Amino acid sequence: MHDQHNFAVAVQWTGNRGEGTATYRSYGRDHRIHADGKQHEIAGSSDRVFRGDADRWNPEELVIAALAQCHMLSYLHVAAVNGIVVVDYHDDATGTLQQEGDGGRLIEATLRPVVTIAAHHSDEDAHRAESLHHRASELCFIANSVNFDVGHEPTTLRAQS
Repeated sequence: MHDQHNFAVAVQWTGNRGEGTATYRSYGRDHRIHADGKQHEIAGSSDRVFRGDADRWNPEELVIAALAQCHMLSYLHVAAVNGIVVVDYHDDATGTLQQEGDGGRLIEATLRPVVTIAAHHSDEDAHRAESLHHRASELCFIANSVNFDVGHEPTTLRAQS
């Protein structure tokens, strides 16, 4: 039996400058993303190269953020199940959009998680902690949903005692 979980978000365009989409340059790309029960909304736009507001989140950044967030949550789960105590986690993720004619697509993402494990762990534990990224990747709902490569360049550190 397969469980299904439904998610709902609302996107509201806020970029009408009075002329709507009369011309390509006449409208703003600004929008707001929200969902029932969420305290904060996300201020979105397109990337600056597509006439958007660089101070707002663009869809490509949100996809990369979702991949990094999902991998982190999956990794923390497999670490806990495998007796690895994670005390810090940071990821500087990147992605590449390739334009193709009038369209384009994300062609790759690279996650660079830096995981710090508790000082009491051995070198063997550190190697095991690093190997758990493979299992986390297999479990990540978002990585399993995209049609481009998601690479991993993990670093494992041990906390100072």
